[in-house]
Amino acid sequence: MTATEPGTDRDLDADLDADAHYDLIVLGAGSGNSLPGPELDGWSVAIVEEGRFGGTCLNVGCIPSKMFVYTADVARATEHAGRLGLDAAVHGVDWPGIVSRVFDQRIDPFAAGGEAYRRGPQTPNIDVYDQHAVFVGERTLRTGQGTHQKIISADQVVVAAGSRPVVPQVIADSGVHFHTNEDIMRLPTLPRSLVILGGGYIAMELGHVFEALGTAVTIVARSSLLRTLDADLHEPFNRMAAERFTVLAGRGVVGADQDADGVTLRLDDGSAVTAEALLVATGRTPNADLLDLAAAGIATTDDGRVDVDPNGRSTSAPGVWALGDVSSPFMLKHVANAEMRAVRHNLLHPEDLRRMPHENVPSAVFTDPQVATVGMTEQQARDAGHDVATSLQRYGDVAYGWAMEDTTGLVKLVADRTTGRLLGAHYMGPQASTLIQQMITVMAFDLDVREVADRQYWIHPALPEVTENALLGLDLT
Repeated sequence: MTATEPGTDRDLDADLDADAHYDLIVLGAGSGNSLPGPELDGWSVAIVEEGRFGGTCLNVGCIPSKMFVYTADVARATEHAGRLGLDAAVHGVDWPGIVSRVFDQRIDPFAAGGEAYRRGPQTPNIDVYDQHAVFVGERTLRTGQGTHQKIISADQVVVAAGSRPVVPQVIADSGVHFHTNEDIMRLPTLPRSLVILGGGYIAMELGHVFEALGTAVTIVARSSLLRTLDADLHEPFNRMAAERFTVLAGRGVVGADQDADGVTLRLDDGSAVTAEALLVATGRTPNADLLDLAAAGIATTDDGRVDVDPNGRSTSAPGVWALGDVSSPFMLKHVANAEMRAVRHNLLHPEDLRRMPHENVPSAVFTDPQVATVGMTEQQARDAGHDVATSLQRYGDVAYGWAMEDTTGLVKLVADRTTGRLLGAHYMGPQASTLIQQMITVMAFDLDVREVADRQYWIHPALPEVTENALLGLDLT
């Protein structure tokens, strides 16, 4: 045991004896697992993780889904190869082989390796607890039940317990068999048909995967798809999605049934849709409500997140910090990683606290067409009172767009006409998540876009010329 004896560093309540006391407890092994770096080698640390190391991103989210997405991208490119003069086709889909490549060969060994590393001799200052944990007192947790129960305490606690899928009550109460992102990528066989409930990024990415590989996909959403997109991307994206999927937008679910044909959703307009499988992709909710936070005096926000100050500290419980989906307004892995670095700095340097890095947060949706955004939409910029200049540039108007025979890609930039400050960048098309990185840099370093276009080279005829032309198209004073 690497921890100090109970009571060595602090006195616990007389009726609550801790089995071990640590300098730091990390609750969650997603981004939280990266927190104990070499800087903390002198600290006694407990990592509490009841699931697989790596959290949502590694096991059921960003990484495996993008491995499936890449396969789907290749299938879609093959399907449309005729426009390039190629006679090509996908002659079969080895779904079990794809699942094995993703999970058996990559994800599962990596997750297991992460846990083994923390349990091994490389990190002798770290103990791992693999049972569910709840707070039972100030900076004190109970892990496990019965004979497996342990009480652990610490001088500092970082809550990084992540999030889980939201399941509408009408589905949960119906008794039908449904999937979420947490299990659908491990299906033993590729379903012939799939109905997806939801119109956000999870729905769009997994809808892309299954449709590209041969599944008939129906999407049921209460609103339009990717509804927060800038208007100039939103309309064409929804139009293209409707050409590919059966889209039932503006519909709610009033009931669900299951029989030999699959799952049937009864909709609020009197219609119904049946598919072999059902994917629920209606968002995610923080796991804060599963931790008995009140027992430790840890406050939560109205929407269920751990309430933290701008530096990541609990607003109500001294010595408690939080990061990632359980507390952040941004449920994104790159944000959780950045928050982790800020919290680690703050643990080590309480006299020099860093704010949580929540400015210029980009996001991407790995569907087809791919979408990436950072900053304000045009409407948000106008609502904020800016003198707005916009520019819209199509991939098909630059040379590499010709090479791809692209007809769907576009870039929209939103800037302040007077200051030359970039307020937002919105990309839709091939490699959108890569192309937008230059504009993220522009915003992060507050560069004047009146100089960005002509003070650097743009390799001709590479695809970034679409960004160059978009910058040149801004009408700035």
